[in-house]
Amino acid sequence: MGKAGTKGVSRADREEQIVDVAVEEFGAHGYAGVSVTAVARRAGISKPLIYSYFGSKDGLHLACVHRVGGLLVDAVAGAGSRSGTAGHALDTLSAIFTAVEGCRHAWSVLYDPALPPAGELRDAVNRYRGRLAAMGAAGATGLLTRAGHDDPLDHQLLNHVWQYAVTAVMRWWSDHPEQSAAEMTERCTRLLTALGTG
Repeated sequence: MGKAGTKGVSRADREEQIVDVAVEEFGAHGYAGVSVTAVARRAGISKPLIYSYFGSKDGLHLACVHRVGGLLVDAVAGAGSRSGTAGHALDTLSAIFTAVEGCRHAWSVLYDPALPPAGELRDAVNRYRGRLAAMGAAGATGLLTRAGHDDPLDHQLLNHVWQYAVTAVMRWWSDHPEQSAAEMTERCTRLLTALGTG
């Protein structure tokens, strides 16, 4: 990603460019491993400019959470054309891959174990995670209900497995940046088919 710079760029565009850089930094290095100084250096701007726009490191990270959270929620919500079928899982993964192909580490912005345990930032992360988890739970329930399985613990377990599986897939993808979104979709299709769920 290039430097954001400041000359001749509107505030809105500059903020967007800073968030682009910060999403990559927070996603790749985690909340604890990123300083405002490092983001400013990489963006080609001054540290005080970031503070004037976002107020603090938490404010900058919050902007990243809103960017990534909105992107992921919209992608998953739009992947429901095969809801209630095993194909829905693949559609969801494909939508996530496509949404974050430009920044493979985006998933980690929401699923970073080093985030502060309380406050506005944690509340925002929990809201987006909750929305994604609720859509995952609805998908699991639809699949099991359609198959005639109504045990609530089955539904709970499948959703739990799904949530961890998606995170594992996204982390694997971060470690294999040569894989495109299309290649990841093809790979997951093969795996899900081999498991009898594709």
